Amino acid sequence: MHGVKRVRDSREAIEAKQQRERAKIDEYLALTQDMLARKKDRDWSRDALTLTTRLLHLNPEFYTTWNYRRNIFRLGIFPASSPEVINRLIVDDLAMTMVALRRYPKVYWIWNHRRWCLENAPNGPGAEGESSFAGWRREIWEKEMSVLEKMLEADPRNFHAWNYRRYILANSPVQRPDKYELAYTTRKIESSMSNFSAWHQRSKVLSSMWDSGELVPYKSREEEFELVMNAMYTDPDDQGIWMYHRWLVGSDADKTVIEREISVIQGLLDEQPDSKWCLESMVHYKRLLLERYGSEVDCEGLRGECREYVRRLTDLDGLRRGRYEEMLY
Repeated sequence: MHGVKRVRDSREAIEAKQQRERAKIDEYLALTQDMLARKKDRDWSRDALTLTTRLLHLNPEFYTTWNYRRNIFRLGIFPASSPEVINRLIVDDLAMTMVALRRYPKVYWIWNHRRWCLENAPNGPGAEGESSFAGWRREIWEKEMSVLEKMLEADPRNFHAWNYRRYILANSPVQRPDKYELAYTTRKIESSMSNFSAWHQRSKVLSSMWDSGELVPYKSREEEFELVMNAMYTDPDDQGIWMYHRWLVGSDADKTVIEREISVIQGLLDEQPDSKWCLESMVHYKRLLLERYGSEVDCEGLRGECREYVRRLTDLDGLRRGRYEEMLY
């Protein structure tokens, strides 16, 4: 920390630390060799499962261990277990991976294993045809959404969690109406307009609602333009907002929509003359006018304006001169 005098460790303390680290490395290497040997011998026992638990606690990024663990369940333990026992094992593994995610929230293999757990949750406790036949599966999937929302409260921008959320929404035994997910993204955006993942999720939900006819596209888009305009004026330097705006305008937008949005951005640019995203967007949308409505606009005038915007961008950010100049072609 700043202002705190650094105290050098004694030679004995350094050697003791190195010995502890060597002991951990030796333990990990021994466990790894044992695991690989058991895997080669097709050992699907409970002892092998315990070994994978120990290894994953030390290194959750060793994907071979996760694969072996799933094979132990699939080929050894599950075939000899009742649905009730399988359900308990699945719940236990979800709890184990939850502990791992608190320490390593962005490790792909942990998220992948949770998917596998959900997909292998058994039916029960009721018999087929009874209302409780899929009770265990529904309970596990519904609890997973609740757990995920708590995780996104702690880290609203974790794209692994958002991607996993889309997976749950698409595959849950009980489908959640899109309107609830749209409201969820609204809350997340209102909480932080720089939440790129929330904007991206919103685009997915709106596309689904437009395709299904649940929302009228024209009316809904106009409401979204109002939302994103407020966001642009609130935080003009945030990339996610501008990417969402480009998605909303699209590549086949009506000429009046493009011109209206150019006017909106120009108003912001007048207030924020050094805003790179404003300048980039002006080039993007004016080139869109040239490409789609070249016969209806002043082409030379628009090209001259684009060159001026690019000149201003290179003055602001000379390291990206080549990128900005490519925008003209």
